[in-house]
Amino acid sequence: SKKKGLSFEEKRARMMEIFFETKDVFQLKDIEKIAPKEKGITSMSVKEILQSLVDDGMVDTDRIGTSNYFWAFPSKALHARKRKLEELESQFAESTQKKEALQKSIEKSKTGREDTAERAALIEELAGLRQKKEQLKAEIDKYRECDPDVIEEMRQTNRIAKEAANRWTDNIFSVKSWAKRKFGCEESRIDKSFGIPEDLDYID
Repeated sequence: SKKKGLSFEEKRARMMEIFFETKDVFQLKDIEKIAPKEKGITSMSVKEILQSLVDDGMVDTDRIGTSNYFWAFPSKALHARKRKLEELESQFAESTQKKEALQKSIEKSKTGREDTAERAALIEELAGLRQKKEQLKAEIDKYRECDPDVIEEMRQTNRIAKEAANRWTDNIFSVKSWAKRKFGCEESRIDKSFGIPEDLDYID
């Protein structure tokens, strides 16, 4: 029977099965024939799915003559997943450290000061970042099982976490600018008072 409603990640996982089960090398036209028949992947989406796997380093490709060939072996995929996991864990630790530093800055900024719109926005962002931290931790736990289905989702989650960290940094800079205008404080004095690192900057 024709299978419907496969998600993008399910299609990626099934296409990887083609390579892992056969341990063979294919041209695009070969996969376009095999994928719909054996894995229920529509032929229209084969090229997009394959390219996403190539972009993630899960499938290798090379051009020989006028033809492109694709292959993937389980041992390389496992190594790639372990390397990606280490990278994500490092980024997670960095985001956690930055979040804790920003949280301390917010707590210190409350002392002897009235509530401001900037502080309220920071507190709201902090709550969101806490939730995102838990979501990212849960995704890392899933990734430790070496499930290829979560790779793309992890990339998106990491991008969101990075953007959140940069928003935090931007908010800190905004609060510092406001404090300088409002109270005429020097930037170094603000940094020292609120425990803001001198080298605080955006994540590239």
